[in-house]
Amino acid sequence: MPGIDECLLEAMSLPGARGAWLVDWTSGLALGAAGESPVGDHETTAAESAELARAAAEFESADDPGSPGTTPGAAPALAAPPGAAPASPVPVSPGAPPVEDLIVTTRTGYHVIRFVETAFDSSVFLHLWLDRTTGNLALARIRLGDLAQRLVLG
Repeated sequence: MPGIDECLLEAMSLPGARGAWLVDWTSGLALGAAGESPVGDHETTAAESAELARAAAEFESADDPGSPGTTPGAAPALAAPPGAAPASPVPVSPGAPPVEDLIVTTRTGYHVIRFVETAFDSSVFLHLWLDRTTGNLALARIRLGDLAQRLVLG
């Protein structure tokens, strides 16, 4: 089971990887960084990606009818067709992050943000920056998911 440095080095071994970070999305601090930064500074990249992660987490919470901040008893945005069996909720463990992952596509690259489930508050994520011409987005998403599961935070 890899620690932070080993996890980031493994992420950097992916085809097209330009930079990798482990970020606390509540504070915006980089817990670890490897490679380049798209803005030239790892801390700025961490803070900016943390804002995106927080926005996604808040949006996901607002989308969940049972979460705080939503109207009790409000109908879900998309109702099942008449006569259809109601969808059963997907079981989520208590420490699960609010979002699985995010993918941002720019003209020159991909940013894959993978939330990490932890025993405490699940407020960290892996951020991988890939070159658009040499990176493999599908492979990166799969490998980041694997890394997130194996990551040991101590």
